[in-house]
Amino acid sequence: MGTTPAAKPHRSSTNPAAKPVVNDFTIHVATVNGSGSQSSNMVLMRSLFQMGLPVSGKNLFPSNIQGLPTWFTIRANKAGYLGRRVEVDLMVCMNPQTARADVQALHAGATCIYDAPLNLKGLRSDVRFLEIPFAKLINEIPDLDNRLKKLLANMCYVGAVAQLAGIETKEIEAALNKQFKKKPKAVALNMKAAELGAAYVREHYGDPAPFRAERMNATAGKIIIEGNAASAIGALMAGCSVLAWYPITPSSSLCETLISLAKKYRTDPQTGKSAFAAIQAEDELASIGMVLGAGWAGARSMTATSGPGISLMAEFAGFGYYAEVPAVIVDVQRTGPSTGLPTRTQQADLLEVAYLSHGDTQHIALIPGTVHECYAHVMAAFDLAERFQTPVFVLSDLDLGMNSWMADPLPYPKGDFDRGKVLDAKAVAELKKAGKRFERYRDADGDGIPYRTVPGNENSEGTYFTRGSGHDEAARYTEDHEAYVRVMDRLARKYETARTHVPAPEPTGDAKAEIGLLLYGSAEACRQEALDKLAAAGIKAAALRVKALPFHPDVAAFVKAKKRVYVLDLNRDAQMLKLLKADLPVELLAKLRSIRHYDGLPVHAQTVCDQIAALEKEGK
Repeated sequence: MGTTPAAKPHRSSTNPAAKPVVNDFTIHVATVNGSGSQSSNMVLMRSLFQMGLPVSGKNLFPSNIQGLPTWFTIRANKAGYLGRRVEVDLMVCMNPQTARADVQALHAGATCIYDAPLNLKGLRSDVRFLEIPFAKLINEIPDLDNRLKKLLANMCYVGAVAQLAGIETKEIEAALNKQFKKKPKAVALNMKAAELGAAYVREHYGDPAPFRAERMNATAGKIIIEGNAASAIGALMAGCSVLAWYPITPSSSLCETLISLAKKYRTDPQTGKSAFAAIQAEDELASIGMVLGAGWAGARSMTATSGPGISLMAEFAGFGYYAEVPAVIVDVQRTGPSTGLPTRTQQADLLEVAYLSHGDTQHIALIPGTVHECYAHVMAAFDLAERFQTPVFVLSDLDLGMNSWMADPLPYPKGDFDRGKVLDAKAVAELKKAGKRFERYRDADGDGIPYRTVPGNENSEGTYFTRGSGHDEAARYTEDHEAYVRVMDRLARKYETARTHVPAPEPTGDAKAEIGLLLYGSAEACRQEALDKLAAAGIKAAALRVKALPFHPDVAAFVKAKKRVYVLDLNRDAQMLKLLKADLPVELLAKLRSIRHYDGLPVHAQTVCDQIAALEKEGK
């Protein structure tokens, strides 16, 4: 990606006679932001997907509107390894600003397609160069303005790549029809550009690439979707009726998608009346205030933001925790601190979210690792927020949220919403039978969760004042120190109850292995590949992916069963490791080891394997 370490031995060969590697390659396209290349890259990726190849697509883009370098990486892998891979098999260079650095970063044996004016062929002797005059080729299409010529040059490289890699023409056309639906003229024009690129490669570079795409059957019934889109669908299915937000990368597309879905599915076709409210607030502080107000009133409400927005929400997060008001907050994490790298990925908000606000707070947080879990965890967050009467966070990240992933279709949810302990006639009768009465902040049955009411409740016993200041069990204002301790201890007990209600961690690998790998979030994309690489290096390991805070009891059981556990953090300060050390029994802490990745790029399996292997070799 321009900053990848320079050349090292590569698995493929520049010798076109060598046996090609089938259905295992990476394509890396370097262009500039705002050039229209995204459509071309999606067509290329979708064509491979339609041929049955497991694929993923990662977009590395700058934090401006247009003109700066951007890269798009497509990984196709028959074994289903779809996390980031450092090695690039085919580079497409279209950007003069980065072309030379991009070429120098290639591994020996790679192939490089480049726009003729860049003149790159003399830079490396161990890379195969294919010079293509894209502008000249596009000029063969009559009656084009300059803007359209630039756009079609991108589709020209799609044809060149397809010819080299054996991507079927009919799948390019099918992908174009999906990309430019209901625009047959656009499909025909782009198809012509792709054919020009393919023809040029056939005529001037007859030998194929040292890798090939061959039809297989690993994508039947699957979809390609971004995590933010899956999260938005989850919110819609969960009954979210209020969205208050302030735009911030990389969460904005989640809110935009949810608004679009709500306009389609939450509008009465007869009256035109909407059953959904979307408010773009003046800032993140206002948005979380609106969400809590709606949650207090009984609506299922949410906001989505990133790290800087989370920081601004601290005071209201404490209010929601102490006054016990449900809300859902999706944090699509990016690289910090401060403005940091707004369009790079990281998982560095764990500590911030876990204890967000002043005073003693402990928040429930769900950590999806797949686009399916973005969907499922957001739905679960609404149930948990109402069950536990508290803000619930969903910790996604840019890699998961804004990149394209292959997934199974998202299943339609089953069962009713869990609204938690809402006071109704049945609850009033049960309380009276037990010799008790409703008090807003009293634990009636030992789980730490009180009953709540919403405005309009028909039970006169359900009245109270909501307080973010000191209060006793009956919601009366007080500064009595004993009452404060009772309320805070009950909140801690409620958090303990949540341990068995949050999603359980997911174990994989040989359960009997002495070495453990504990990971979370989008690191899931490299998990199986990392385990396989470790096994190839003679290190048997089992993995456990943590899905939530507070830690499910299975986390401690996993650590207890292992000799050493490597905790993979996608942040500098080993934040998950710190949370584990604060939570696990002291006798387990010596088993924990830290491995980290925090350069803003998605983690890859090789760095996980290399770090564990090095520490194992050192006996640490």
